[in-house]
Amino acid sequence: MSMIRWDPGRDLMSLRQAMDRLMEGSFVRPSGFTLELGGGIIPVDMYQTANAIVIKAALPGIKSDEVDVSITGDTLNIKAERKEDKEIQEKDYIRKENRYGVVARSITLPVEVQPDKAEASFDNGVLTLSLPKSGKVQPQQIKIQTKPKSAE
Repeated sequence: MSMIRWDPGRDLMSLRQAMDRLMEGSFVRPSGFTLELGGGIIPVDMYQTANAIVIKAALPGIKSDEVDVSITGDTLNIKAERKEDKEIQEKDYIRKENRYGVVARSITLPVEVQPDKAEASFDNGVLTLSLPKSGKVQPQQIKIQTKPKSAE
């Protein structure tokens, strides 16, 4: 049988580990709760193609007529309102976790776009915007000219 020395430092947790453990079990929730409307943010995916900026925004439980989209300068604004069902009285609820009300998101666009040629669609709670890039920002190929080598 071998003896193992007791090291009191080995059993102590670091301050960082203690804070992590405290935050994991506390009332502070991770960013996964930002999907909630009315207090959270509108989650978006944004990518670019050669000709456009494409934005997909998740708006669960929202109807297309409850969404307002506008562009001011280089800022895209998305605003939506999720309305509460008024037929059910507050006292009749057993649990009420869904959020209602207005939620908005402003996004600075990485390039200049043509808002008058923008296309928008709304399917299964996902708003898809296709914003054509301005002609000024379209990538253009630049030919590199080489000087002929001089005979030395």
